[in-house]
Amino acid sequence: MDFNSIIGILIALIAVFGGQALEGGHFGSLLQLTAFAIVLGGTLGAVLLQSPVRQFLLGMKMGRWVFVPPLLDATALVEHIATWSAAARKEGLLALDPHIDGIDDPFVKKGLQLVVDGTEPLVLKRVLEVEIETFEDLHHQGAKVWEAAGGYAPTIGILGAVIGLIQVMENLSDPAHLGAGIAVAFVATIYGVGLANLAFLPIANKLKTLIARQVLMREMLVDGLVGIANGENPRLIAGRLKGYMV
Repeated sequence: MDFNSIIGILIALIAVFGGQALEGGHFGSLLQLTAFAIVLGGTLGAVLLQSPVRQFLLGMKMGRWVFVPPLLDATALVEHIATWSAAARKEGLLALDPHIDGIDDPFVKKGLQLVVDGTEPLVLKRVLEVEIETFEDLHHQGAKVWEAAGGYAPTIGILGAVIGLIQVMENLSDPAHLGAGIAVAFVATIYGVGLANLAFLPIANKLKTLIARQVLMREMLVDGLVGIANGENPRLIAGRLKGYMV
C-alpha cells in the first residue's frame, strides 16, 4: 500500500473543504450533483472518444497502482541474478534450467530461458530490449488516459459553468431559481479544475514514474542476463547491477 497517495488525497480534501469552512462557507455548498455529473460524465465521454478500448481499460486497470504499486525489489533481483551467475559459471548454462519453473514473471522467465537455450548475448539483448520498448509504450498509453482526463476536465467544468449561467439568464424573473443556477456554474468549474489538478494529472504522473521504475528494473535484468551469457564474473555482474539501484 502506498500511503503517500492516501495522505496526499486527505491533505488535498482537507485543504479545499477546510478553506471553505474558514471562509464561512458550508460543506454542502460544494456538493452539487448536477455539476458533478456534467464534469465527470463529459470528461469520461471525451476520454472514451479519444482512446481505443484496450488503452482505456489498461489505463483504468493501472489506476490501482496509485495505491498498490507493483512490487519492485531491486535487491532481491540482484541476489537472484548473482545466484544464477554463480551456478552458470560453475556448472554451465544448463544448470539454470531448474530455476525457470519457480519464476512467475513472464519477462524474467523468458530472459532466463533464452540464456539456457544458449542465445547469443547480442541477440538476447536485442530480443529483450524490444519487449521492454513494447511494455513501456503500451503502459504509457494507459497513463495518457489519465493525462487526457486532466486536460479535458477543466474545459468541461467551464462548459458546466456556462450551462449554469444559461439557467440563470433564463430565470432572471424568478429569483427562487437563480441560486441553483449560480451554484452549478461555480461548482462545476471547481470540480473541473479540482479533479484535473488534484486527481487526474497527479495519477498520470505517478503512473509514468512507476512505469519508468519497472523499465529500469527490466533493463537491469537484461544487463545481468547478458553478463551471464558472456560468462562474466558473478561479483562483477552484481557490482555493476547495484549501480542501477537508487
